[in-house]
Amino acid sequence: MKKPGSLLWRLALTIGLVVAAAWIATAFMTARILDNEIGEVFDGALQATAQRILPLAVTDIMSREEEGVNQRIAALTGNEEYLVYVVRDDLGRTLLRSQNADTVDFPAFDGIGFRMTPTHRIYQDAAVQGTITISVAEPLEHRREVAHDTIMALALPLIGLLPLSLVAIWVLVRTTLSPVRRFSASIETRGSGDLSPLGAGDLPQEIVPVATAVDSLLERVRRALDAERSFTANAAHELRTPVAAALAQTQRLIAETGEDTAKRRAVEIETSLKRLNRLSEKLMQLARAESGRMRSPAPYDIREVIRLTVQDAGAQREGNPVRLSLPGMPVMADIDPDALSIVCRNLIENAIKHRSGEGRVDVALSREGTLHVVNESPVVAPEVLEAIVRQFERGQTMAEGSGLGLSIVQAVAVGAEGGFDIRSPARGREDGFEAIFRVAMPASPTVGKS
Repeated sequence: MKKPGSLLWRLALTIGLVVAAAWIATAFMTARILDNEIGEVFDGALQATAQRILPLAVTDIMSREEEGVNQRIAALTGNEEYLVYVVRDDLGRTLLRSQNADTVDFPAFDGIGFRMTPTHRIYQDAAVQGTITISVAEPLEHRREVAHDTIMALALPLIGLLPLSLVAIWVLVRTTLSPVRRFSASIETRGSGDLSPLGAGDLPQEIVPVATAVDSLLERVRRALDAERSFTANAAHELRTPVAAALAQTQRLIAETGEDTAKRRAVEIETSLKRLNRLSEKLMQLARAESGRMRSPAPYDIREVIRLTVQDAGAQREGNPVRLSLPGMPVMADIDPDALSIVCRNLIENAIKHRSGEGRVDVALSREGTLHVVNESPVVAPEVLEAIVRQFERGQTMAEGSGLGLSIVQAVAVGAEGGFDIRSPARGREDGFEAIFRVAMPASPTVGKS
């Protein structure tokens, strides 16, 4: 599929080409007009020269004592002559000519007016009832040189101005499209959970409908997600009471029944109800994580939340594989404490469930606010790593689970403006699974002493 081109370059190139074509067409038309005007001016000069020289030549010829003498008039200056002339009688004899005139270039007189030869433009006139004629000639090369110099004098400034105009057009188009770039950047940089309206701002009128359509789409998506979260939270909440009641009745039945078959089936029901209870709890956590409200009013020491969560999960009891490592200095952050507890609990549960045998689980918090949870497990394939962060996706494992734990952590990371990554093998190992949750630190963290 062809990649769409840049609107900036399209507009700049199109406008530049149109302007360049218009300038070239204008220059061509101007050259044609100038060529015609120059020709008319030079023709007028030829005619005026002939009309001025002819009376003087007639007077000179009539005053001669000897008839048919060819007289050459010397040039007044050493400059190159562009106009040359020849005066002849009715028999074609040359009576008078200019210094540089070559009679070969002058055809026989055939009437008053202009003539064109391969090398000269000639004007012919006559006097004394046609017995004395004059032919004034100008080299065509001279006319071409004058026309060329005139056209170049006009074209050279245009050649210099054309690149400058193209740059000016590009700058103008870029400036005009700057609101569109800002609009695009605002979409690109906002968080995935931010569905607030973008607004048209200072967008051009032609782009305002796009901003309006995007805002309308964001509003529909927000409503759909709100409805989904509300349903998830309400469904999970409504399930807790009947599930708890059913679980209590099942446990009472197990304690009171003496029949092995009934007791075995009651145990199976208890297991299913516990699984359903855990699922409802995960759904409530997911709804809480996707609500987007993951920041606390003020920074606090997150070490205590992690320590209490690990203790509450029973990870510090004797024989438990979890090994906790906390920095000696307080780690201040403004992530919601409940959200951080949800993250810590889900990562620990996931690591314990999917470890190899009785392998250890390492939970470590860095001074920069990065939580690492690492277990001992076989290497997880990259495609599986990409899939398991999605809701209800599970890897190739026999361990019980809802497929929601890592997606809950991912949702909290988005809402808290932090980060979440998983890798396998773990850093510095040949195997294992590592989950990294980065807490967004406040702009001016408060550092205390232990």
